[in-house]
Amino acid sequence: MIRVPAEPVGRVSDAWRQCVGTGRIELALRRDYQDSLALLQREIGFRYIRGHGLLSDGMGVHRPYDQGCFRFVHHSFTYVDQVVDAYLELGIRPFLELGFMPEDLASGDETVFWWRGNVTPPHSYPEWADLVRATLRHLVDRYGLDEVRTWPIEVWNEPNLPDFWQDADEAAYHRLYEVTARTVKEVDAELRVGGPAISPGADDWLERFAEFAEHRDVPVDFVSKHAYTSGPAQHVPFGVHQTLAPAHELLDQFATPRDLLKGTRLAGLPVHITEFNSSYRPDNAIHDTAFHAAYLAPVLAGGGDVADSFSYWTFSDMFEEAGVPTALFHGGFGLLTHRQVRKPTYHLYAFMARMGPELLARGEDHLVTRHPDGRVTVLAWAPVDPTGETPGPDRHPLRLSLPTGGGYEVFVRRSTVDEEHGNAYTAWRHMGSPRSPKPGQLDILHEAAEPARAHRRLPVRDGRTDLDLTLARHEITLVELTPVDDETPPWWDEGRLLGREPS
Repeated sequence: MIRVPAEPVGRVSDAWRQCVGTGRIELALRRDYQDSLALLQREIGFRYIRGHGLLSDGMGVHRPYDQGCFRFVHHSFTYVDQVVDAYLELGIRPFLELGFMPEDLASGDETVFWWRGNVTPPHSYPEWADLVRATLRHLVDRYGLDEVRTWPIEVWNEPNLPDFWQDADEAAYHRLYEVTARTVKEVDAELRVGGPAISPGADDWLERFAEFAEHRDVPVDFVSKHAYTSGPAQHVPFGVHQTLAPAHELLDQFATPRDLLKGTRLAGLPVHITEFNSSYRPDNAIHDTAFHAAYLAPVLAGGGDVADSFSYWTFSDMFEEAGVPTALFHGGFGLLTHRQVRKPTYHLYAFMARMGPELLARGEDHLVTRHPDGRVTVLAWAPVDPTGETPGPDRHPLRLSLPTGGGYEVFVRRSTVDEEHGNAYTAWRHMGSPRSPKPGQLDILHEAAEPARAHRRLPVRDGRTDLDLTLARHEITLVELTPVDDETPPWWDEGRLLGREPS
């Protein structure tokens, strides 16, 4: 029996909900995307959203034209306004990522993704600065300086990879960063700019980024990087399989910037993990499973200790980097499939959103919090074997002694997600894995995605309640305990429901 203390040991970090990722932001113009984001915000409520492609050709911002012998550039924000308006109306702000390069400003023709984002430096840095300046000034004019000052501005994406930045040229990235950061500060000194948004395995870039920033006296307001735990992709048609490292390695990656930057000019700056997940592939079926929710539970519970934010990549399967998805469940990054079918990892986030602000206890398989009104909330998860060598335990017991205050009883509400409950992926597999489910099948999948729910009362003795849980394989469960204020009238007798005389 684990005895949970009555006094809080701290506050629950909300770094897990500070930001969430998205497919290229142009997708925000689509109905299914906006429907998915609206659901996400109602049930979870993220604060910021980050995605690629703000300056790519699909957004139509950079519009050069010739007039006589002269070249001019027109900056158009038709789509930018629609996207940002949609975000703000849904209560989420943009975490601006400046990229990729507009074709007519690019120095080469190298691209990434099915939608061909250009990854080469600008052929004219003054023209790139004009683009950044015009974009930020427009946003300030439209949304107000006080609002835009709250939006972090990240320079590029994973420049340490040649797929994302031509030749992974570090010196060229530093030049791009310097021009961009100085332009941002020219628009307003209090706008927040940062980087270098590196992928895992490139931590040496952080130290050199700090040296560069100090040597050139370049503005840096936050440090960003990405975190994934999967191994090389084993390709199959329209999918991959990968090994996974233990989830604690994600926390190790989150902690890297603060550890490496001690003693540098960048020490103490906010650290934003602007992408994280298990697999870095948008076609890995692990993302759709109950295993994935249980795997990531300790990361959400503990990530706030080592990073100011860690942004799940991504909120929706509306995502086309590898092409248009070929099936409803296809291993996409999303917390939601197309048509808003909730995945088990979605429920992990929704459960976290129902936790209280006071931290009472945290262990290897549980998180206990309290709300201001006295409700106690327990998030528990079954351990997983990330090697795949074993399926993980069939049953995982957890016994807690919880401080529930005065009164005689508590009302207990338990919500469960595991291999069979709250798991539309399992239902879809039983259904025959239909690539494009019919309307009736979609209804079944939405139904199957609902967590199992159970209710009961438990006694309170000396201000405490004993909670015995047995978790199934790959289960995550949320238990909410509320003091009972019993208003049952004194004449009520359950034994008389069928009209029998009182005994």
